[in-house]
Amino acid sequence: MIIYVTNRKLCRESFLRRIEQLASGRPDGIILREKDLSCAEYEKLAANIKEVCEKYGVDLIINQNVAAALNLQIKHIQLSMENLRKHQTDLQHFRTIGASVHSVEEAIEAQNLGATRLIAGHIFQTSSKNGLPPRGLSFLKQVCRATSLPVLAIGGVSEKNAKEVLAAGAIGICLMSEPMTCPNPEQLTKHLKQCF
Repeated sequence: MIIYVTNRKLCRESFLRRIEQLASGRPDGIILREKDLSCAEYEKLAANIKEVCEKYGVDLIINQNVAAALNLQIKHIQLSMENLRKHQTDLQHFRTIGASVHSVEEAIEAQNLGATRLIAGHIFQTSSKNGLPPRGLSFLKQVCRATSLPVLAIGGVSEKNAKEVLAAGAIGICLMSEPMTCPNPEQLTKHLKQCF
């Protein structure tokens, strides 16, 4: 499973064009992150990206913004542990409930709270988590063993280390920097699928 996480600030060209190029390669999902936007701005952007994702049959995953997901009838959500705890009454509206976990205890709690998959990180050194030591492959293995949920790895994951992540028990990978900056976004998913 291959999921891209957006960060429009890393894009050197049109963000929507970049999303279209990535979606045309048909990854399993695109998480619309964009934490700096207001709720209204985020929802407007999500509506545009929803059209692109639907065109290519790619799941649009809303990050944290439960109201936008409900308003746009988007069935996939990615939540922090804090928001997973807070939005228990809204979970019935979603087909996929992702939880971002940073410990084995959080993974177990997320499963008990109704998550359907986990994103565990950060696994390797990454510029987006400067100064924070990576949790490593042993952490990933522990999370995969502690829960029956599918686990994806995030943080410094690339074509170079994807096989290690899969060997540790993850079912897939989440990437942010590479999809936002690579020279051939249409081909990225195809290259990454060779790791599986």
